[in-house]
Amino acid sequence: MPDFARMKTLITLLLTGSLFALVLTGCAGRVSDDDKSEQQLYQEAQEALDRNRYTTAITRLQALETRFPFGEYGEQAQLELIYAYHRSNQHEAARAAANRFIRLNPDHPQVDYALYLRGLAAWDGGRHALEGLKLSDISKRDPGATREAYADFRRLISDYPDSQYAPDAAQRLRYLKNLLAEQEVYVGQFYLRRGAPVAAINRGREVVEGYRDTPSVPDALAVMIEGYLHLNDQEEAERLKQLLIELDPDHPQLGRGQQFVQLHPADRPDKTLLQILSFDLLRF
Repeated sequence: MPDFARMKTLITLLLTGSLFALVLTGCAGRVSDDDKSEQQLYQEAQEALDRNRYTTAITRLQALETRFPFGEYGEQAQLELIYAYHRSNQHEAARAAANRFIRLNPDHPQVDYALYLRGLAAWDGGRHALEGLKLSDISKRDPGATREAYADFRRLISDYPDSQYAPDAAQRLRYLKNLLAEQEVYVGQFYLRRGAPVAAINRGREVVEGYRDTPSVPDALAVMIEGYLHLNDQEEAERLKQLLIELDPDHPQLGRGQQFVQLHPADRPDKTLLQILSFDLLRF
């Protein structure tokens, strides 16, 4: 009878050797990014973008930019790197890449596209990150990313009014403007609760003067009225109340007989004991 154990060992060795040979062949046929031509790197990056393989695309585009910074595809690779970062939700990297492109290529015909992508990165990275979760009113969160997106879209419309991206930027800009106005009102109300009427008035004035075409103007006027009442400036409070009556006679803080209703009376500030004892020198 044949020696099955010996035959089994021989077959195992043959299979292992064949597999090892295949691995070596594959490794020998694989070309590292350091050995690829500029055109090959660019083509592979394009294929990865077409297949939504953004991590691979970023790797190829980075290699292309590093090895061929002044090559045929250099500027286009920089643009597509911004896009790949944005689509892979690396929003800070996208903004940094866009900043670099705009700085190095101020006269490039696609600067408007880089500016648009920079605004989108701030829009998606800031405003939309938690919006779908309904965890809190987005107007009450840090407005930093909102302001960045607002500035980018505003510049795009101002500097490149004929850009194909301008109409979409204009729609986003209107939304962001309303959002920023809401944020100013919210902060103004916060200052009223903390017994800081001057700061509240300044926030309200920012809306009335800087965002006068937004729906938040009546609420901003209400913040200012209440702030002046805290300061016992009845004359200015009355003047602003008349403006509020003209603008929004049904405003929730206009009660019976158009009497103004304070939401945060001066004798009931939402202060901490430490703030009261320190005369508001310490804030948290």
